[in-house]
Amino acid sequence: MARTPRNATGNIVYHVLNRANGRMRIFKKENDYQAFVKLLGEAKEKYPMRILSYCLMPNHWHILLHPEGDDDLPRFMRWLGLTHTQRWHAAHKTIGYGHLYQGRYKSFPVQTDEHFLQVARYIERNPLRAHLVKAAQAWQWSSLWVRDNGTKRQKELLNPWPVPAGQRYVAWVNQSQPKEEVEVIRYAIKRGHPYGGEEWVYRTAKELHLEPTLNPRGRPKKS
Repeated sequence: MARTPRNATGNIVYHVLNRANGRMRIFKKENDYQAFVKLLGEAKEKYPMRILSYCLMPNHWHILLHPEGDDDLPRFMRWLGLTHTQRWHAAHKTIGYGHLYQGRYKSFPVQTDEHFLQVARYIERNPLRAHLVKAAQAWQWSSLWVRDNGTKRQKELLNPWPVPAGQRYVAWVNQSQPKEEVEVIRYAIKRGHPYGGEEWVYRTAKELHLEPTLNPRGRPKKS
């Protein structure tokens, strides 16, 4: 099957994800996490990008990005992925041992309304969902922790959201996310399907030539 074209129009929010090859641990120790966060800052300086949210997990990561111009997203991600792979292999003395990631990164567009907040919640809730912490904001390698506990320099990595989070956002993240919502977000991850209201989804899919992702094959049914 042919790959879905990688079209990245500017001024649209994208959820981006990649997993380690064979789901091995790419973040084995604190230095690994620190190196990736530092690399995000370097990538932002080299290819200006609005970073809205992120979460680093032991064998994968999520980032919510808001590029300004067309093709800013692939340029930013190409440099980030290649540089991280090179530095990781050098640090772990595994140069020549094969791929770090299982493939190219996955991405999907996100509508900037309540759907944006649902995706941000999904991202920042990951450590709690995986039982790595008892409260989502306790995971240091997440934008949720940075916004509350980070230094001024750490907070400079993040950009303002296009949608207000609300005063009870942290408590909301710590509440169980509806199974239906999680399943639809995971479907969007798998297929690159735009995530938003029905009219926005079809309009965005047409604009970005993502019509093949609208194939209902395997998509969870909405109640």
